[in-house]
Amino acid sequence: MVPKLESERLICRKLSLEHCSEEYVSWLNNPQVNRYLETTGNQTLETLRSYLSSVEANPSILFWAIHLKHNNAHIGNIKIDPINTKHGLGEYGILMGDTREWGKGYAKEASHLVLGYCFNSVKLRKITLGVVDEHVAATTLYKSLGFKVEGTYERHWFYEGSYLNVIRMAFFNPNII
Repeated sequence: MVPKLESERLICRKLSLEHCSEEYVSWLNNPQVNRYLETTGNQTLETLRSYLSSVEANPSILFWAIHLKHNNAHIGNIKIDPINTKHGLGEYGILMGDTREWGKGYAKEASHLVLGYCFNSVKLRKITLGVVDEHVAATTLYKSLGFKVEGTYERHWFYEGSYLNVIRMAFFNPNII
């Protein structure tokens, strides 16, 4: 179950087929947005609809659409997937698709909501992520949230014609030793 989460400026609710839109497709096809994503370009309403259907069909994915509270605009997504309940682990991912809303602190605000929920309600012990080391905005965000570098995979992911290093980061639940 993916609960609705609210902050001062945001509402995060379950990502679903209702979020399938030309605007969402445009985010996925925007080189500025998808630069460091695994899925880059060539997306259509059909491919997005198929993806969203698979997300809806998998109850083990915690996946939220990020909406602005004042106008309900869908500006991005945030997820924890996969989740390993045996070890208390989850993998974090975020997409801020609406470039007009970049730099306003929404990614950090949504992340606080989701991390708090995962630590306090799901009782995850540790949340991890991978980020290309040259993605400075993302690494700065993650460090400000409390993620710590655990290691680096050398020349690991292929982007824009070359292999780049990937930093593995983790945030431990402060309530669980």
